[in-house]
Amino acid sequence: MSEMRALAEAARDEMVADLTRYIEVETPSDDKQALAAGLAWVRSYIAGALGVPAAERIVDGGERGDIAIVDYDGTSGSTGSVVILCHYDTVWSLGTLADWPVAVDGDRLTGPGAFDMKAGLVQAVWAIRFARERALPLPRIRFVLNGDEEIGSPASRPVIEAAAAGFDAALVFEASAEGRIKTERKGVGIFDIVVHGVEGHAGLDPDKGVSAIDEMARLILQVHGAADLAAGTTLNVGTVAGGTRQNVKAGRADARVDVRVASQAEMDRVDALFAGLAAHDSQARVEESGEWNRPVMQRSEATARLFALAQQAAAQIGIEVDEISVGGASDGNFVAAMGIPVLDGLGAVGDGAHARHEWVSIHGIVERSALVAHLMEKLA
Repeated sequence: MSEMRALAEAARDEMVADLTRYIEVETPSDDKQALAAGLAWVRSYIAGALGVPAAERIVDGGERGDIAIVDYDGTSGSTGSVVILCHYDTVWSLGTLADWPVAVDGDRLTGPGAFDMKAGLVQAVWAIRFARERALPLPRIRFVLNGDEEIGSPASRPVIEAAAAGFDAALVFEASAEGRIKTERKGVGIFDIVVHGVEGHAGLDPDKGVSAIDEMARLILQVHGAADLAAGTTLNVGTVAGGTRQNVKAGRADARVDVRVASQAEMDRVDALFAGLAAHDSQARVEESGEWNRPVMQRSEATARLFALAQQAAAQIGIEVDEISVGGASDGNFVAAMGIPVLDGLGAVGDGAHARHEWVSIHGIVERSALVAHLMEKLA
């Protein structure tokens, strides 16, 4: 067993205790007061584990969680710089802990937010501690901690982009995909379609009026037909609503669409699709709105080199690590779009994001913390 791996194994119980305390601070995305308490805990935890930061700044998130930017200087002679992205909000409502407390069963630790993504922060902090204990060189490190990732990062996106500018690399401690590091993510779009029809009596005047539902049904077929799985493009009309009574031709129908793409070319094609949506009947009217919530995170040559370093770090502790492309998005998408190499999914090994069976592997916490310690050394 490598010295780093042994060091991490010896700290197993402490890491579990840290993660347990963190999970027990509930941080739902929609509760500003709870988020404030959660961020205060996180800042205190980082400072307690790593010492007083070289600099720290809090950005007001408005109705959303605030964003903390926490800086630590690199070791003497180090020229590298790394930004660490960790969101502290979860999808779980305040009070979830009452009927789902943190529990450990063998190698599995469960609790709301354990996998997505509270274990990630604990691993990042301990990785730095391990590197320091082994007197390894460390790059300049900037933590960016946001509390609105689970709702699309509306307040934190510009803060993340500004905070990451000029850094050599970004490490995102979102959960892994079956232990694999995410080197490519799709871009995500959220679009709304509204159809305005003409109401009329469906029985007395079947030849009058224009059903917005009928028009929407035609548009849904068009939207779904634009999917291209070979190109990595999916379009899903997830919600539909319309009409007032069964005997009234619907005057309005609404639909919300989730879009995932793997390239800018497909993003442009989907934009053209939505811009060209039109009603079948000239008396009806179609409105389209929405935006791309996350740009595409493509696997660049720089990201490939960064992943190669992660493989080397894994080899130093006697394990192998693989990479994967996923359909989900994260804050890493923003940074990758700036041309900064990104490794995502460096967080928990486990399963069940956003589900009641959410769990993390304690063994994975130990391995990932040791791996990242060596990765930091290489990025110094």
